[in-house]
Amino acid sequence: MRRCWLFGWLFLAVPVVILAQAQDRSIDRFIDATNAVFTQIVEGMTNILFFSLGGVPLIVLWLSLGAIFFTWRMNFVNLWALKHALFIVLGRYDDPDEAGEVTHFEALSTALSATVGLGNIAGVAIAIQLGGPGAVFWMTVAGLFGMTSKFVECTLAQKYRIVKSDGTVLGGPMYYLWRGLSEMGLHPLGQGLGIFFAFVCLSSALGGGNMFQTHESYIAVSRIFPLQNWLYGFLMASLVGAVILGGIRRIAKVASTLVPLMAAIYTLACLWVLGVHATELGGAIATILREALSPGAAITGGAIGVFVQGIRRAVFSHEAGLGSAAIAHAAARTREPIREGLVGLLEPFIDTVLICNMTALTIVVTGAYQFDYADGLAGVLMTSKAFGTVIPWFPSMLAAATFLFALSTMISWSYYGEQCWIYLVGEKYSLVYRLLFVFCIFLGSVREDLTTIIDFSDMTFFVMAFPNLLGCFLLSGKVAADLDDYMKRLNSGKMEHRG
Repeated sequence: MRRCWLFGWLFLAVPVVILAQAQDRSIDRFIDATNAVFTQIVEGMTNILFFSLGGVPLIVLWLSLGAIFFTWRMNFVNLWALKHALFIVLGRYDDPDEAGEVTHFEALSTALSATVGLGNIAGVAIAIQLGGPGAVFWMTVAGLFGMTSKFVECTLAQKYRIVKSDGTVLGGPMYYLWRGLSEMGLHPLGQGLGIFFAFVCLSSALGGGNMFQTHESYIAVSRIFPLQNWLYGFLMASLVGAVILGGIRRIAKVASTLVPLMAAIYTLACLWVLGVHATELGGAIATILREALSPGAAITGGAIGVFVQGIRRAVFSHEAGLGSAAIAHAAARTREPIREGLVGLLEPFIDTVLICNMTALTIVVTGAYQFDYADGLAGVLMTSKAFGTVIPWFPSMLAAATFLFALSTMISWSYYGEQCWIYLVGEKYSLVYRLLFVFCIFLGSVREDLTTIIDFSDMTFFVMAFPNLLGCFLLSGKVAADLDDYMKRLNSGKMEHRG
């Protein structure tokens, strides 16, 4: 009770302190100095991550090869196991007596709430602006192959998680890197990769999963509903703070309600537009397929440029190969790691193959991608213009959707960051992390000069793929063996389910 009181007092005090000192020159000098340092770091990271190999950036090549390798190694489980994965999510194999904190559906909803968001609304439009309609094809391909990357990392998160005596779970890439590689006699490597992953994931949670979300959502919302930035930040911080105080169980409850609602509303809006333009739908699909391999002259890099933009935006959307979602899936109630891995592979399918394609077809079928847009505004304006051709009041709906998407993303990333924080400094300081996370939400809304810091967190978002995929490569044999054993038991009829 005392902790709750302390949290509430500090939570209310933080915005007041910031407002009182917002114009203080010392704060401005500190942020300027911080930006200067991070500028150098970001430039170095960009040179490494996007170092071109045959026209393809290193990070895109690393993620693509990983997804292809896992799909081959797991015998295309992303295709033939979809039906069984749906049965699991629907609760057919749920057992409340198994270890864990949330159901399969709640774990899936929590992970989806971190991925279904601004990438589905604006990210698809940016991919089309930079890579043309053909980028959508490669986004879809990346989503299909990414399903297996997600399967592997979510299975490993379950396999090497730690279930404490009170029933709470500690899990994610940092644990399977540490415990899994130690099991193979690679303890120093596993320990080092685990610490490195936890650090970059924590950085990404505070930036891309926090300040970026509140900053971008404020821009979208304020265009329709004029609000002071500090008031918006306080409102968002209050809502997120109220949810994350309850831990993964409250986060999962909120996500399992919010995500299906958001997805249903957005999908209905897309279907509405596509229904009105039904006669042009075939032409839109033909345009996407044609320009995937034969893009227009305006596309930088030609076919390679289209491929790169499609893969890059897909990763931003579904996060397969980065390991972040594995943290949520580690908390699911199950004794079968493979079972939760199968749940995990549904994420890229829902997020990228279904929702992103809905957005893309809406943009292409309405011709909204053919207009000129101001730099930095193409994503929001292009999507808004596409829907606005059929739904005049869509800008208001888009503002509401952006707010909800940002809210859901932050509550899930708060948990990801907290698990990394615990791995690095211990559980007794969890309250410190939650206060820091809430503080950053408010900071993201009231400061306009955090661009470089947010760029740094975006870079760490991609950096997570290096330690995570390396560990997944080394441990893939164990996952393949577990998958083979699981399917043999399932096909023999020995595996219990609830009908």
